[in-house]
Amino acid sequence: MNPMWPDFLDTECAALPSNVAACRVQVDATRWCEAADAMREAGADLLSLWGSDDRDRDRCLRVHAAYLLRDRVVVVEHAMPASQAIYPSLATRFPVAGRLQRATYDLLGIRADAGDTRPWLRHGGWPEDVFPLRRDVAATQTWPVTSSPYPFVPVSGDGVHEMTAGPVHAGTIEPGRFQLAVVGEKVLRLEVRLGYTHKGIAKRFEALAQRDAHRLAAHICGDSTVAFSWAYCAALESITASTPSPRALVLRALALERERIANHLGDLGGLANDAGFAFGQTQFSSLKEQLLRHNAALFGQRYLFDFVVPGGVARDLPARTLPGMLDEIAALEHAVCDLRGIYARHAGLQDRFLGAGRLTPAQAAALGAIGLAGRASGVARDLRVDLPWSPYDHSSPTLATSTEGDVAARVQVRFEETLESLRLCRQWLQALPAGERVCDVPVAPAGQLGIGLIEGWRGPVMLALETGPAGGIRRCRAHDPSWQNWPLLEVAILGNIVADFPLINKSFNLSYSGHDG
Repeated sequence: MNPMWPDFLDTECAALPSNVAACRVQVDATRWCEAADAMREAGADLLSLWGSDDRDRDRCLRVHAAYLLRDRVVVVEHAMPASQAIYPSLATRFPVAGRLQRATYDLLGIRADAGDTRPWLRHGGWPEDVFPLRRDVAATQTWPVTSSPYPFVPVSGDGVHEMTAGPVHAGTIEPGRFQLAVVGEKVLRLEVRLGYTHKGIAKRFEALAQRDAHRLAAHICGDSTVAFSWAYCAALESITASTPSPRALVLRALALERERIANHLGDLGGLANDAGFAFGQTQFSSLKEQLLRHNAALFGQRYLFDFVVPGGVARDLPARTLPGMLDEIAALEHAVCDLRGIYARHAGLQDRFLGAGRLTPAQAAALGAIGLAGRASGVARDLRVDLPWSPYDHSSPTLATSTEGDVAARVQVRFEETLESLRLCRQWLQALPAGERVCDVPVAPAGQLGIGLIEGWRGPVMLALETGPAGGIRRCRAHDPSWQNWPLLEVAILGNIVADFPLINKSFNLSYSGHDG
């Protein structure tokens, strides 16, 4: 064991229901810091940080930090008296903690003892002394909207000027503001501002029954609906010791990989469009549309919002559909391989991709990059490989990585992951196991905490579910990997020309909706 690893992380950790190995430990302020130091030394990622209002139990507010190690998830919890809701900041150890801590204060009034104190989610939607996730604030309560300028970090100097993109954008895109400081054509600084459409998902979960809330989870982020709904169901099934049949788990994995393929196809087309290569956009848009139409025919929906349900799936695959699905995979493989060759040989496209938006492996490691963006910058982690759950634990997924960290690398990883997802789908369809479509999931008793962790197409999607009385939900924290990766864009854009910002931004393609849940 690493000498920096405190004994209490082994002796006092309790097993935590989850679809991957997980445990939890209660700590004081000193041990909160010791745990964070140990996790950083061990190379862990800060998977999420959130707060909870437990004044009805022990007059305390709590802050929770979930760390992702190679072999497990560790949830560290620190309780504070409501009158002194201050805890040691993690931002110097894990940069992503900065925004998560700001959001936790906006929602619950639990403040980190150092770091940036600007509001992150509030946007004048509720008063400064009101914290909407506290239990004495009704979900239906409203306040007059106020407006005050956000204190962006000022940039000055000879030849420096500022440009603003958003928060309202052209086309169908959610709001986010990008404040750029520019010298000539070069970007000197970028500051991203999000949270314009915070939806209050956590509060909404508290009003739902355990057996129904998977529908809300599926709607947190529409391009990751399978990942979020599976994470919710995995948490509930772990708490209740319910095990879907092998067939149901394979059908879920098929849906998850089809979601990954659809998003990669769309991004590969969008990246070509941003680089002025309309042919690539047309071809990949057509492939994505064909896939979504097949989804509608097979599962009843283009985007699979209602497919993953507690205990299994909402719809089976008839045997007569399997040959057509295998033909679809073969056709997609052929088309994607052909287009990959075209992209590689197109000098104009490569001129725009190579070297643009570079995030070095050192920067990625220091900033806590995860998921696809991390893998393109040398962070070789994928839950399907490192902490595989069924059916991935018997499927030997191949990890797609690069160390170049530029737009070209993120394109390369998308191509490789698309082809690997197609391979996995073929493998499962050729040996689709028998079993029931869905099993019964009993009502969980109150006070149980479970974790669902799924590798979505952007990266790890985590959901922490605590059950309430009478089949209800006490609280539910859903975390999108875009929280970790939005700050990467602010680093990757530096020194690039303004005209490359849309291309670099698209190469990450991070979520507004998942972040603003």
